[in-house]
Amino acid sequence: MADRRQTTEKNMRTMFFIIATASIAVLFLIMLFLFKEGLPIFKTVSVKDFIFGKYWYPTSDPADFGIFPLIVASVLVTAVSGVISIPLGVMTAVYLSEIAKPRVGQIVKPMVEMLAALPSVVIGFFGMVLVAPFLQRVFGIPTGLNLFNAALMLAFMSVPTICSISEDAIHSVPDALREASVALGATQLQTIVRVVVPASLSGISTGIILGLSRAIGETMVVLMVAGGAAMLPRSPFDPVRPMPASIASEMAEAPVGGEHYYALFATGIVLFVFTLFFNIVADYLAQKYAQVGEASL
Repeated sequence: MADRRQTTEKNMRTMFFIIATASIAVLFLIMLFLFKEGLPIFKTVSVKDFIFGKYWYPTSDPADFGIFPLIVASVLVTAVSGVISIPLGVMTAVYLSEIAKPRVGQIVKPMVEMLAALPSVVIGFFGMVLVAPFLQRVFGIPTGLNLFNAALMLAFMSVPTICSISEDAIHSVPDALREASVALGATQLQTIVRVVVPASLSGISTGIILGLSRAIGETMVVLMVAGGAAMLPRSPFDPVRPMPASIASEMAEAPVGGEHYYALFATGIVLFVFTLFFNIVADYLAQKYAQVGEASL
């Protein structure tokens, strides 16, 4: 019986090892293909001119392959969406876990999680048809398809993920900590701010990471509502073109093996490095906040 159990455990470990190895291998092959197709552009364009160039005209003669406006657009759209989605997601999670009655939480939380299941094309269509004319009418701007609209839609997509994971993290805080805080004379607000939130910072940080990771690589929404202008924005209401939107809109028109084709893959490399850097920094901050939360307890 013991030998059979050991054999079963060994087989399970082997199976999980194979699955994990396959996942890593697929990621490595994707990265290898991305670099293989993107690096040839640097034979004709220097890395400095490609990253810091201010003009993206791949079909002109001679062609300009400067993706600095695309990088700035991706950074700004993600940053503005984070400014909107992080407070909304975390505060909604705190309300559902600590303030709302259980019956309200049982109704609201599934509705919030259902928003995460909405296809991005539906959210983009909502931004084009309803939000864009509203922004154009209220602010008196030439077009409602702009940086702010894209950030608003990305925030709308990120809030369910941030809220759901943060709510689970807050809910997992032991009740003994809350009871001890109240017994020492703390109010409910003081307990939430000084005890519950610090104890769940690691989980909240994970929710923020996952929510913003979706915003960074989102393609369809920014393709539909960002405006599609490859230029440096001067205000939040200027049209922009983030890197994913540029790749998606031009890949079908780029001849395979041409400079335009290689430039789009090189843009994908920059986006990959940007996303990797963000996840490394976010993981570091999550671990740091986890240590802060443990120290505060």
